[in-house]
Amino acid sequence: MNTHSRTQKPRTPKTKVAKTYKLFINGEFPRTESGRSFDVLKHKSGEIFAHLCLASRKDLRNAVTAAQSAQPSWQSRSAYNRGQILYRMAEMAEGKREEFIEILCETLGLSSSAANQSVSDAIDAFVYFAGFSDKYQQVAGCVNPVSGPHHNFTTSEPVGVVGLVAAEVMDLSQIAAQLAAIIVSGNAVVALLGTRGAALIAPLAEVFATSDLPAGVVNLLTGDRNELYKHFGQHMEIHSLSLQDENSKLLGEFREMAATNIKRIVPWRKRQLSLEHLLDYVEFKTVWHPAGH
Repeated sequence: MNTHSRTQKPRTPKTKVAKTYKLFINGEFPRTESGRSFDVLKHKSGEIFAHLCLASRKDLRNAVTAAQSAQPSWQSRSAYNRGQILYRMAEMAEGKREEFIEILCETLGLSSSAANQSVSDAIDAFVYFAGFSDKYQQVAGCVNPVSGPHHNFTTSEPVGVVGLVAAEVMDLSQIAAQLAAIIVSGNAVVALLGTRGAALIAPLAEVFATSDLPAGVVNLLTGDRNELYKHFGQHMEIHSLSLQDENSKLLGEFREMAATNIKRIVPWRKRQLSLEHLLDYVEFKTVWHPAGH
């Protein structure tokens, strides 16, 4: 009996199923409680690249609760340890370079070289602020020359929970710098990513999830800014609100809403890699201590 082995060619699926990217809250990847989503399209063809969660007010509340729980223990970590974790983020981002490049090219239309440079700049941002983790205190703090029998000194401490509303068009290097500047001093953050380029949430969240960062320190949402920005501005447990977008009207609204709980508003800072950007998210405390006999 003759037998013939036939090698079958693998079937090519007729329809490519677009991925659904979830939120990043408390170190986990939940779907939005609302069940809603929106499409991210490819830049050239208009085809669906991915589905993203349309975060709700409840998702925001959950993220703030997670940040509240995580912030005290994150603040209590040594500055050196926080720097180690930020440096680990740079390593993890390097491992996801190709995924970042694909999303930047497909959804924002960047060239391969421009996308590659954007990833390199994001990695540099993590390294930059990692290096400042145990140094900014000496630069910003001081011993004050006062008259009288007292030792007087000023030190810095994190503001607590920071809300970040990113630019509508996502810039990977800028969002990396903004998040790193916020958390390096011991803050926790709830960030609403820009609509265009928001698919970056997938590899970005995985960078944070695999960098030994405690759950809840970084929380990432995707959704409609017009639906959520008032909830960011009015939430009493968000201690500082950063608008990293040159939108003067929205900045004015945030400043009005901030009057309720004296929330600090941080406007767009053109120079992202700077000590000043880090100091936007710290408070200064001056201590008087008896000295002498």
